[in-house]
Amino acid sequence: MTAANSTPSPDRGRAAAEEGGTRRSDAGNWARPVSSLKASTTTGTTDLVRGRRPMGAIQGFGQLWQKTFRVRLEGAGVTPAEVIRTWREHFGEFWPPNARFHAPLTGIAPGEVALLDGRAPGGLTLSTGVLVVYADDESFTFMTPEGHMFAGWVTFSAYDDGATTVAQAQVLMRAQDPIIELGMRFGGHRQENQHWETTLRNLAARFGVDAVASSEIVCVDPRRQWRRVTNLRYDVGMRSTVHLLGRPVRWLRRGR
Repeated sequence: MTAANSTPSPDRGRAAAEEGGTRRSDAGNWARPVSSLKASTTTGTTDLVRGRRPMGAIQGFGQLWQKTFRVRLEGAGVTPAEVIRTWREHFGEFWPPNARFHAPLTGIAPGEVALLDGRAPGGLTLSTGVLVVYADDESFTFMTPEGHMFAGWVTFSAYDDGATTVAQAQVLMRAQDPIIELGMRFGGHRQENQHWETTLRNLAARFGVDAVASSEIVCVDPRRQWRRVTNLRYDVGMRSTVHLLGRPVRWLRRGR
């Protein structure tokens, strides 16, 4: 599987666009097909995505959800391009304090892999990442790898709604495996929703706007894909736990 043939077009990104009768290719905005991931930096975190494949929602286990979060930047006087430029350059700064985003060395650009950490109940740090599959002046899209909490895409965009610029995050996702699906039913969805609502509110605050994000949550497919139960072997919680328990051994090896 490759990123290019399994990723839906972002809201503002298309493989080709018609402009005044002239066909403009935006192939440079897409990541090249990859069979496994490799991060350009591991500073401040643990790289548990190296060698993992990118996975779209079709490869996930749980119910299929589409979640759309929006915030209106009333009175900010900024263009969609200005919003996206700021969002890409300072992406992790808008996240809530229980999660950290480690940007690639070259920033959020097609083909780059970003690492991220999130705090799970009980204090365990979950380490995973995302592949940047698309980026242009008005949108960018992440795709999750094997072992991430969910399989799918997240597209960040901004658009002009009359006299107001609107910033949006849209998630298309299935829980990666049965353990994650269970966790999503018992608070995981609420935590996920709050993450993006907080992110958009913080983004709005950067432009001097005090606003609450709206949300649209739709269960597109209520079925679970039991043939994907084998995704358990990549479960982020299990991998993070094993990595944590192996820390003393790695410390001893480095001391030799």
